[in-house]
Amino acid sequence: MALSVPAIMKTTAARLSALYLLLFALCAVLLVFYMTSLSARMLTAQTQETINDEVLGLARAYQRGGLPVLVRVVENRSRQPGANLYLIADANGQILTGNVQSLEPGVIDTEGWTTEPFSYRRFGEGELDRLRSGTSDQTPPPSTGENTVQAEGEKGHNAIALVLRLPNQMIMLVGRDLGEPERFRAVIRRALTLALGMMGLGGLLIWFFVGRAALKRIDSVSEASRRIMGGDLSGRLPVTGAGDEFDRLSENLNSMLARIATLNEGLKQVSDNIAHDLKTPLTRLRNRAEATLSGKHKPADYRQALEGTIAESDQLIKTFNAILMISRLEAGYSSEHTNRVDLAAAVRDVAELYEPVAEEAGVSLEAEVDGAFLVDGNRELIGQALSNIVDNAIKYSTDSTSKPAVRVTLERTHGEIRLCVADNGQGIPDDADRARATERFVRLEKSRSQPGSGLGLSLAKAVMTFHYGRLDLLPGNPGLSVVMSFPAREDH
Repeated sequence: MALSVPAIMKTTAARLSALYLLLFALCAVLLVFYMTSLSARMLTAQTQETINDEVLGLARAYQRGGLPVLVRVVENRSRQPGANLYLIADANGQILTGNVQSLEPGVIDTEGWTTEPFSYRRFGEGELDRLRSGTSDQTPPPSTGENTVQAEGEKGHNAIALVLRLPNQMIMLVGRDLGEPERFRAVIRRALTLALGMMGLGGLLIWFFVGRAALKRIDSVSEASRRIMGGDLSGRLPVTGAGDEFDRLSENLNSMLARIATLNEGLKQVSDNIAHDLKTPLTRLRNRAEATLSGKHKPADYRQALEGTIAESDQLIKTFNAILMISRLEAGYSSEHTNRVDLAAAVRDVAELYEPVAEEAGVSLEAEVDGAFLVDGNRELIGQALSNIVDNAIKYSTDSTSKPAVRVTLERTHGEIRLCVADNGQGIPDDADRARATERFVRLEKSRSQPGSGLGLSLAKAVMTFHYGRLDLLPGNPGLSVVMSFPAREDH
């Protein structure tokens, strides 16, 4: 989806990129000016040091032989390639010797370093310029009186110099041309400008392509979010597999959506279960009350009817409580606290509790527990889930062809603690029936004759989900093995 420039600038990524680009440009400009000024200062300092050395050498020559020796040394040095600027003038500023043809007015009027770079012309440069411009050789040379003044508009060079007054009031100037430092500074400025310009262009290109890719991913996430908000909870945010922040965010949101879908499905199941499976006991209560009120009965009959109604109501309350407990556990919320639990102690308590029930039903109940098996969890929830499983095992082992028996074992395997309740009844041979047996209010055909609401295994599965474990129903050959797998607790 194409975006206009104002729309793009409304995005956080574009604003941050623009801010970074502005800061980068400001820093680049400051860096260019700083480097050029620093290089200029360094070259100026080197130039002044060179001039000071030249002045010391000329001072020694003047001390050896006076003005004649000084003039001879200046003439010799003036003729050397790449020579500095040398000038000796009289007290009136008339140039006597040196390699300077003309100076900017007022340069030699003040003793010491020149405050600002000045313009000058060397000897012979005027002739060369005239030859290049095609001027006739008969053009008269500049008069002697104009040697100290550069004509207005005439092209010259820039230099800095040290002006000294000799004891005889003559003037000596020693300077150095600034062409090389200025060229060096220009080269540095151009190099820095080009490098920073290339970096800025690269930054813009990276921002354009990377920013467009990021905007496309954000658009895809927004589109998927709109579909989800429209009611399609099966939709998921796109994951490219790059492993970056967008992928991690999409994965977390997809996990959250999957969790929300599971909770909504659980809520739908609760509503359906209440609407369908609880309708029968409520209808039975109403029919019993209606039958009791119709006709004349003895007080004992009314009492018996009320007692049956209370018992049926208690069973309904237990069913409601079980449904609410399953919903809370599947949602990951419980008011119960978790701490260290010894599964061996929980198994011994449940076995002791159901031993009379098993003995009355003619079932042999064995609990093989050796040592301690520690997990992080809630003792009451684990005990309730184990009680439901043991109760089911006792009820459905009575149809065994041999002596009915229920066996409870604990073992540690592959970082898990497996609590297994096995019976030798007919079991559930069909895989699909074993998968359905843990759903709410599901009662298979063989269990219709047994009392119950079909919530025992559902509650046990919710308890295992709350404890980050799992509940497996496995064929026992014969019978059924219900395995509660807990993550083992590591004590450091």
